[in-house]
Amino acid sequence: QVQLVESGGGLVQAGGSLRLSCAASGKAFSINAMGWYRQAPGKQRELVATIARIGSTNYADSVKGRFTISRDNAKNTVYLQMNSLKPEDTGVYYCDATSYTFQHYWGQGTQVTVSS
Repeated sequence: QVQLVESGGGLVQAGGSLRLSCAASGKAFSINAMGWYRQAPGKQRELVATIARIGSTNYADSVKGRFTISRDNAKNTVYLQMNSLKPEDTGVYYCDATSYTFQHYWGQGTQVTVSS
């Protein structure tokens, strides 16, 4: 099993920045990709960004150029630097870890609220 603990959410004004962190524990050696998803009220959960263990990244079009995902494999931690935040970035952000056997693990979620 893998446990994920997120931190770093909060309230910020439009144009501001936040940095999310997600630390994995347990069988962290089994993790290949890590990533962030978000869910706005009344909407489905959507991909924000992912990063493979080797460092390749993937971003949703809506966050390209504003968000940066990174990871520290030694600390089993993934980060999401969010700049130029917009009100539409508001939602609960969930950390995801995907094992080499494609099993998904989820964090408890952290709230990000961007005021206009």
